[in-house]
Amino acid sequence: MLRSILIYLSQAAWAKRLVMGVGIARRVAKRFVAGETLEEGIAAVAAINQQGMYATMDQLGEHTETAEQAANTTDQILKILDQIHSSGVKSGLSVKLTQIGLGMDDTLCAENLILILTSARDKGIFVRIDMEDYTCLEPTLGLYWKMRNQYGFDNLGMVIQSYLYRSGDDVAALLQSDTTIRLVKGAYKEPPEVAYPHKKDVDAAFDQITAQLLDHARREDSPPVSEDGRCPPVTALGTHDEARINFGIQYAEQYGIPKEKLEIQMLYGIRRDLQRQLTNQGYPVRIYVPFGTEWYPYFMRRLAERPANLWFFISSLFRK
Repeated sequence: MLRSILIYLSQAAWAKRLVMGVGIARRVAKRFVAGETLEEGIAAVAAINQQGMYATMDQLGEHTETAEQAANTTDQILKILDQIHSSGVKSGLSVKLTQIGLGMDDTLCAENLILILTSARDKGIFVRIDMEDYTCLEPTLGLYWKMRNQYGFDNLGMVIQSYLYRSGDDVAALLQSDTTIRLVKGAYKEPPEVAYPHKKDVDAAFDQITAQLLDHARREDSPPVSEDGRCPPVTALGTHDEARINFGIQYAEQYGIPKEKLEIQMLYGIRRDLQRQLTNQGYPVRIYVPFGTEWYPYFMRRLAERPANLWFFISSLFRK
């Protein structure tokens, strides 16, 4: 119930105006968001690299409403790629397609995505296409395949959500083309017709898909994380759930899969202790580094994911 309320609030314009008008909310959000400027985002990535971890940068924002907004966002993303390249940080890039026109003008979105992927390929940077709510699933996968098959881009990967019934089949299709996949549980409110309503079923699906991914990693031609840290392996587990991480580690150990082929991806500011622990154990760890002024929806979804995050926010409201 609480999760559903918070996810609703993440999409409510009135709640956005209310929360973003509270100064303490902006300060607390900095636990999960690496600042509002590109310079702050790059500095956060550099600090993460110094700790032996990699990153993927994400400029916050979604659901642009005009072609001009989509073009402006695309230009901003191209600047991120320039900064990743010139600074030398070990980072990829994550992109939500609704930022660059998906759902408003899918043809324009494809044109903007081609610009981004071309620039990223020229600079040796990997691009992860984020998955949004279920209404975006088919057009997102459609654009991924168009970029791969029609335009020949191979510097991109996908995100798959384990709470969707269809995800196992989607992963099987994606692995046929050696797609690099970030597996997450899913952070949107979806109807029971398309998604598991109970946590235990989402967890079970996550473990089943983890095994699918690691079976691909058993192949000799399944690549490990790149030496420069910019390109992840095929199997990337995006979770802070230690039980899910431990399942992946134990499965990999059972079949002698090298640590370099199992990447753990975690969110900026969450479970830093576990991030360091896994890094010290020799696993590649990649931190999702969001930044920008449109932090509200992302912030609310992080509160919805873990009660501890909500308590941290509420208790901060009463601190002097």
